[in-house]
Amino acid sequence: MSGEFVPHPPELRMSDADRERVTERLHTAFGEGRITQEEFEQRLNGVLSARVFSEIEPLIADLPGTAPPAPELTQLRTTAASLKRRGPWVVARRIQVTAKAGSVKLDFTEALIAHRVVEIELDVLAGSTTLVLPRGASVDIENVEFIAGNSHVRGVPALPVPGDGLHFVVRGKQRGGGLTVRHQRRLWGWHW
Repeated sequence: MSGEFVPHPPELRMSDADRERVTERLHTAFGEGRITQEEFEQRLNGVLSARVFSEIEPLIADLPGTAPPAPELTQLRTTAASLKRRGPWVVARRIQVTAKAGSVKLDFTEALIAHRVVEIELDVLAGSTTLVLPRGASVDIENVEFIAGNSHVRGVPALPVPGDGLHFVVRGKQRGGGLTVRHQRRLWGWHW
């Protein structure tokens, strides 16, 4: 994924899994000779005692490819409005989407995804949901309940792709609207 720095809400609390990912990054930097043993020990102590993301940012900001770790859960909500994510955004391991009378479009093609499996929980009423997945990704929508709605999976495999491909697991309810899963469309330099 991209090595560019993506800001996190600074006061978002870190989980043990978040601390573990940062600790692995420090081990890698130490193994590559980027930081000394003394720096490694100081930074490690800082990571283990950190409560929120803002406390670890100074400890990893000078390391290449360091974006703050993704949170475990993101909750996205909308009522009578569109909800969109696109471009470089940090993807949590689990995403809960609640939408009433509004459309949802989550474009993962440029997103920063730190884990192989992304779980998406839908609670959509009277609206459409579109998931735009990167090439090589797969999707499982078997556990989505459709009530007066339908699904369209276009060109995206249903089973996990062997190797390092991303896999999206979608579950929940899609009521009174459709779920579309596809890759990014391209035509003469345009992307949508």
